[in-house]
Amino acid sequence: MNIFEQTEPMKLGPYLYLADADLHLLSVFDDLKYDRSDADMLSPAMRRHVVQRLEKLGYKQTSGTIVKHAQTGICGLMPKFHALGASPFDITRYAPKQPRDFYILTPTQTACQFIDTYPLEEAVDRVKALIERQPVNLLRLQDFLEHKSVHREFLSAIGHLKYVQRIAVQSDPLRSMRALR
Repeated sequence: MNIFEQTEPMKLGPYLYLADADLHLLSVFDDLKYDRSDADMLSPAMRRHVVQRLEKLGYKQTSGTIVKHAQTGICGLMPKFHALGASPFDITRYAPKQPRDFYILTPTQTACQFIDTYPLEEAVDRVKALIERQPVNLLRLQDFLEHKSVHREFLSAIGHLKYVQRIAVQSDPLRSMRALR
């Protein structure tokens, strides 16, 4: 079952978000507040939650980083960092996927994929929509922006996105959510 080709959005619960059907990105809620030094990785609790939710759709965990649908062969990949302090922009670099497969990422990693893929205005809109459902570690993201023109341009939107995120986490439904444990 390809969860990105459904006519109606899948009901995956408040902690999972089908962030982008074109890029095949599934984002897992992390937390409401961040420190720029927070590690940006899927915690064991986040991984367990993903596996439990996707099992209901016919997926089975085949390794620590892969869930696979038995009938279709579609895989969900939960990439891991290969170096301490690696950039969230590089999370998919060493985890190639097949065209129908999808990545399971943190909100910050998902935002990085938007920034690297879409034109500035669309990237900002997509990050804004993500923030309203799942806050992003904007300070960490800002720290890893590179000297590429697209990253320098995105830097100008960080202040606005911080404001959007502050309002979102103070409002329902986010304010009542807690990190997965």
